[in-house]
Amino acid sequence: MASRGSILLTGGAGFIGSHVAVEVAAAGWTPVLLDNFCTSERSVVARVGEVVGAPVRCIEADIRDAQAMRAAFGSTPMHAVIHLAGLKAVGESVEKPELYHDNNVRGTEVLLAAMDEFGVRRMVFSSSCTVYGMPQRLPIDESHPLGAINPYGQTKLDIERMLDRWADACIDRHVCSLRYFNPVGAHASALIGESPLGIPNNLMPFVVKVARGELPELGVFGGDWPTHDGTGVRDYIHVVDLARGHVVALEQLDSMHHDCINLGTGAGLSVLDVVHAFERVNGVKVPYAIGPRRAGDAAAAYADASLAEQRLGWRARLGLDDMVRDAWAFATRSAC
Repeated sequence: MASRGSILLTGGAGFIGSHVAVEVAAAGWTPVLLDNFCTSERSVVARVGEVVGAPVRCIEADIRDAQAMRAAFGSTPMHAVIHLAGLKAVGESVEKPELYHDNNVRGTEVLLAAMDEFGVRRMVFSSSCTVYGMPQRLPIDESHPLGAINPYGQTKLDIERMLDRWADACIDRHVCSLRYFNPVGAHASALIGESPLGIPNNLMPFVVKVARGELPELGVFGGDWPTHDGTGVRDYIHVVDLARGHVVALEQLDSMHHDCINLGTGAGLSVLDVVHAFERVNGVKVPYAIGPRRAGDAAAAYADASLAEQRLGWRARLGLDDMVRDAWAFATRSAC
């Protein structure tokens, strides 16, 4: 079958990017990965190829490198860009705000300039629920007030506003910013998944490391939140569902100007919900210790995902048991 066209995936070798690449290929497009491998592994490219059944092209480049970006667009006509490249650790962004602005915001400026030079006018952008800041109401819909409370979230908000201006400047530019909640899990093949370097920032890879005995216990930030079991509640979404959301957004871009859409399940799960499901489904123990609350955390944050269903015809299909099963299958296979 002939390809429907090439799609450039910046950050395409990352956790989310690799899964998006698989879904893009399954929909008949040709994914072209671009990554500087500062937080991802080169072996992921071959594993994506194994999942899709054909080699996948990858360009090693940094989105801040204007010459490299021009070369990337000059090498293959691109139908659209799915822009996933960016630093994403909240704690690190507090320590290094200038680095996050340079990488995420300035990098996007360079990317857009290259797109303009080569006449590429369609983008799906990897945004984040962090643009909403501290939840003022639940569930969080797209009309919720915006106001990031850390430098990472601020970069996502700055980029959304940049994309507003970019789209407004030309009637035939089309953008969809997908505001993710908490992606977890792995591909059912167990060939690609989440492999954070060092001590994880997010819950699921931390749970995995404890279950494998690499860390002694899971530290839980607060057991006295006003939630059903006292631990923090978040909206966890399977990464494969998230990846599907990019493809349906890609295929409807021409009907958009700049649409901002939540991707989440619409349901909140607590830390202990995740821990207990992980133990039950995978037959392992996850020791944990409840400590004090962490400054800046909210008791609960979960999406109103109804716009994604109305606008894109998308809804999450995979549940918590799928998330914990696939995360563990990837972790145990990759350890072999």
